[in-house]
Amino acid sequence: MATNHSNYSAFYCKFNEDFKYILLPVSYALVFVIGLALNATALFVIVFRTKRWKPSTIYMFNLTMCDTLYIFTLPFLVYYYADENDWPFTEPLCKLIRFLFYANLYGSILFLCCISLHRFIGICYPVRSMSWVSARRARLVSVAVWAIVFCCQAPILYFSRIRARDTGRVCYDTTSPELFDDFLVYSSIISVLMFALPFMVVMVCNGLMVRKLLEPGWGSDGGPDSERGGLSANRSKQKSVKMIIIVLGTFMLCFLPFHLTRSLYYSFRYLSCTLLEASSVAYKVTRPLASANSCLDPILYFLAGQDARSTLTKKTKAPSSRATSVSRRLTTKL
Repeated sequence: MATNHSNYSAFYCKFNEDFKYILLPVSYALVFVIGLALNATALFVIVFRTKRWKPSTIYMFNLTMCDTLYIFTLPFLVYYYADENDWPFTEPLCKLIRFLFYANLYGSILFLCCISLHRFIGICYPVRSMSWVSARRARLVSVAVWAIVFCCQAPILYFSRIRARDTGRVCYDTTSPELFDDFLVYSSIISVLMFALPFMVVMVCNGLMVRKLLEPGWGSDGGPDSERGGLSANRSKQKSVKMIIIVLGTFMLCFLPFHLTRSLYYSFRYLSCTLLEASSVAYKVTRPLASANSCLDPILYFLAGQDARSTLTKKTKAPSSRATSVSRRLTTKL
C-alpha cells in the first residue's frame, strides 16, 4: 500500500475489479440496444408524425437527441471494457466518449428540469403562464441548455486522456493521477451546479404539482359538460402523476446513486484502500444506472404524447369564464 503526500490514492491501491469486465459490457450493450430502439422511435414520431411542436415537444426532442448522441458511443465502451481496459482507439476519441457521457448526463438532468418547470407553471399557474409559455421561448431555453452543457463539460476534453500500462492503454474516466486534484475540484463544482440544484428544483416543482393535482375539483370548470370534462381531467391527472413518478424515478434511480457513490469514491481516495474498494464497487454498479436514463427518457415522451394531455392545465375551480377560457387555450401549448 503506497502513499502520495501522506494520502491514499486510487492509482496506487490494488484490488480486484474483474467484475466490471462483465458488468459494464453487458449493461452498456443492453442500454445500447434498448435505448437505440426507444429513442429512434421517439425521434421518428417527433420529426415525422408531429405536425405542431409545442414547448413540451421541443424539450423532449432535445432530451432524445441528447440520449441518442450518447448511445452511439456505447459500442466503443462495450469493446473497451470487454477487452479489460485496453483502449485500441485514439486519444481524441477517448476524450469525445467521456465528454459525451457527461454531456448526456447533465443535459438529461437540465432538460428534465425544464420539463418539470414547464409543467409546474402550466398546472399551478394556468392563467399567468399564458404569457410565459411559448414554443419560441422553449427553443431559446433549449439553446441555452446546450450552451451551458457544452461550456461546463468542455474541461472533460482536457482532463480525459489515455496512458499506457502493462495490460494495455487505459482511457481514464476521470483523469491521469497528476491532474486528479484539479479534476476533483472541477467535478465537485459541476455536481453542485448541474445536479444538486436542478434536483432540488425538480423535487420542489413535482411536489407542488402533486399537491395541486390532489386538490378536490382540479380540472373541473363546473360547466354543462362538467361530467365529461371531469372524466377527461381525471385521466389527465392520472397521467400527470405517472409522469411525475417517472421523472422522480429517473433522478432517484439513475442520477442520485451515481453522484453519491462517485463522491464517496473520489473522497475515499484520500482515506484508505479498504474504503476505496467498497466505494469503487458501488460506483461501478451505479455507472450503468446513470446510462439507463437513455432508456427511461423516451418512456416519458410516449406517456406525454397521449391525447388526454389536452385537459392537463384546466383551471382549478375557475371563478370566471375568462379563467376557464384561458385555461382551455393553454392546453394547446403543453
